[in-house]
Amino acid sequence: MSQQIECFFDVGSPASYLAWTQLPAIAARHSGQVIWKPMLLGAVFQATGNHSPVTIEAKRQYLLEDLQRFAHHYEVPFTLNPFFPINTLLLMRGAVAYQGTPHFQDYLTAIFTAIWVDEQDMRQPKVIGTVLAKAGFEPEQVLERCSSPKIKERLRQVTDEAVQRGVFGAPTMFVGDEMFFGQDRLMFVEEALAATT
Repeated sequence: MSQQIECFFDVGSPASYLAWTQLPAIAARHSGQVIWKPMLLGAVFQATGNHSPVTIEAKRQYLLEDLQRFAHHYEVPFTLNPFFPINTLLLMRGAVAYQGTPHFQDYLTAIFTAIWVDEQDMRQPKVIGTVLAKAGFEPEQVLERCSSPKIKERLRQVTDEAVQRGVFGAPTMFVGDEMFFGQDRLMFVEEALAATT
């Protein structure tokens, strides 16, 4: 079996952020690798009839506390973004644009940190540009890449793939054909990966 963890994610998902902080180490412990799959979570919700748990107040309150618990457990910084939820279409096109390049993780680090650590308003193009420039990117170049029909189509394809494979939220990980939803399932992801060694 493959020594891979496929991870479907959206940068607008706080649980995706927490998974992103942990998955590389999990993969490394088993000589595996993470295959990142940038998808548009809003489109997945629409296709599956699912909704963000923050739309229900009781779930929202519990989720916020639970995310803080896991951030403390993982020993990573986390602050709920005051502008959450946000439209991540442009940001996810950017992730697709840099996937497979040496700058992919730099891009994710900049965007995830801006949203889930620094509380930036990533709905605003000027804020996005400032965040990217500080991370060493040329904002105009990023925007040009995001405007590419090829990049737009690739994001649609990965999102469609996610829905076809049963994904209904983010993050969703696959080890082989076994699916795991949520960053709180990482222990089971690691068990499945270990079983393939």
